[in-house]
Amino acid sequence: MADDAAPETSDEVLQFAARMFDLARSGETALLMECVDAGLPVNLTNSAGDSLLMLAAYYDRAETVQALLERGADCNRVNNRGQTVLAAATFRGSADEVEMLLKAGADPYLGSPSAIEVARFFQYLDMQEILERSAGGNS
Repeated sequence: MADDAAPETSDEVLQFAARMFDLARSGETALLMECVDAGLPVNLTNSAGDSLLMLAAYYDRAETVQALLERGADCNRVNNRGQTVLAAATFRGSADEVEMLLKAGADPYLGSPSAIEVARFFQYLDMQEILERSAGGNS
């Protein structure tokens, strides 16, 4: 009889993954990119559905965001709470990151709340203008 149970993840693997998420949060771009270039999945996601890109954007690590995007990180991934990377960058008020993400194809209407909804709620007029301009003013 085959064992259908999922294999257990070792503590060592979990600690390594936690360290990778910490690198994204703290903006240790060079070390994180060494790991990605060596085979770490660029879209590695934690148990909350937050990707490396989401954490870098939320903690306003523009260099890390750019490096992850250059390596193909999914800018439209939605976490377990319905949040997007673009909404995180908008919440942080990072115009540079918002522009990077839009250039990479991030959808300002994706997620709940969407990036445009975040900008409106917090009355971030500069963010709202950038987002609406990218969406062709279709708000």
